[in-house]
Amino acid sequence: MAIEMRQQMKLSQQLVMTPQLQQAIKLLQLSRLELQDIVRQELEENPVLDETAEIEEIKEPDPLEINEKEAEEKQEGELFKEVKAGEDTLHEMDWATYLDSYNFSSGEHYYDDEDDRPSYENLLTKKATLVDHLMWQLNMTRLSEQELAIGAEIIGNIDDDGYFRASLSDIALGCGVDETFAESVLKKIQEFDPIGVGGRDLRECLLLQVRQLGMSGSIIESLLSDYLKELETRKYRLIAKALGIDVEEVLAATKIIASLDPKPGRQFGQDDVHYISPDIFVYKVGDELVVVLNDEGMPNIRINPLYLGDSKSAASTDQKAEEYISDKMRSALWLIKSIHQRQRTIYKVAKSIVKFQREFLEKGIEYLKPLVLRDIAEDIGMHESTISRVTTNKYMQTPQGLLEMKFFFNSGISTLEGDAIASESVKNKIKEILDTEDQRKPLSDQRIAEILSTHNITIARRTVTKYREMMKIGSSSERKRLF
Repeated sequence: MAIEMRQQMKLSQQLVMTPQLQQAIKLLQLSRLELQDIVRQELEENPVLDETAEIEEIKEPDPLEINEKEAEEKQEGELFKEVKAGEDTLHEMDWATYLDSYNFSSGEHYYDDEDDRPSYENLLTKKATLVDHLMWQLNMTRLSEQELAIGAEIIGNIDDDGYFRASLSDIALGCGVDETFAESVLKKIQEFDPIGVGGRDLRECLLLQVRQLGMSGSIIESLLSDYLKELETRKYRLIAKALGIDVEEVLAATKIIASLDPKPGRQFGQDDVHYISPDIFVYKVGDELVVVLNDEGMPNIRINPLYLGDSKSAASTDQKAEEYISDKMRSALWLIKSIHQRQRTIYKVAKSIVKFQREFLEKGIEYLKPLVLRDIAEDIGMHESTISRVTTNKYMQTPQGLLEMKFFFNSGISTLEGDAIASESVKNKIKEILDTEDQRKPLSDQRIAEILSTHNITIARRTVTKYREMMKIGSSSERKRLF
């Protein structure tokens, strides 16, 4: 068999994920607040971009003059105007004049008066952690250097909830001291603020709070010390009989125990608060549901007029600077187009969702229809993956409240009449049944399934259990209340 080398030309097509396309996909799945941060960052880094306060007025189409399809196209055309700046803009700038007149300042700020200088306290953004708070108290306590070292080791092993998660024997071995001595330091730390910090388990954490509140030797301390498991299973009669007291006293003590904090360290949590800003507003105007994009707080960006001169480009004094600005111009143009495309897509998806879920928006959760991504994709002519990205971290302010766009997508459950009902509606029906049950005799999951069948909803017991757990509702034994 002869082996030979030969050249062959082949023409083929393949999809290439360009950086511009990657940026467009990234912008599409960002939340509104994240998009604002990206735009603000680009405004700071790209000198070609400029922010304007001009807001173009949007006129609603007249449905009496044009048909529904033409009205939608006209409305979308006025809502999302194409960017006028094109690639020709790169060749219409006088680079030499710009580079000669541009002031490359250092960006430093000088203050004539010391009073004009901003306070450094206003620049502090770091929140005090639980470890910082405990170390501050440790350093303010009269302890020896050895005790301070042991205390620092103990505090370093306290988690965000305020529990001591290490072994005292390991702490003592690492510090070269007796375990009894290490425990004495732990006892001092357990007296720190917040009350209950340093507990090794839930029982010790609650006992620390009870004792610091001056309830040592009370029924509450006895319940926590000896009958915590019985309290969890609500065996109040058994506890009352063992202690020789009335059941009412046990119930009164459990109310006080319920007011204690099982996680004393969570007030120093570092989790940032995430505020929700709706991307879409849905208003009921007469008999119509109007979809409006939320542009509040969104920077209105454009190409800086300084780069849009009428004169033809002259010979640049700095070729590298010209290439840099040309690159920034292309980046700015693509960013503006990507944002406009993102807004168009969100608007189309929102209008399609409103069309499918009109009854729910007008009447309530009982009228929520089963809906999948394919329904919206086929309606507006897009791919399902695009719909998935659009509905991620996006919210709609509707007559039924503030809802995530993914809320409208849910599977269907068959009814006895052959129709389909949304799973969210079934969950709401289960919650209504449980809200009206007798807490002395709570309903089992099988009984709930039987009650749903009387409402023409065919559902298995295991599905009821699944939905109940998704709503974080306990089982019948956990919901039982004897008193």
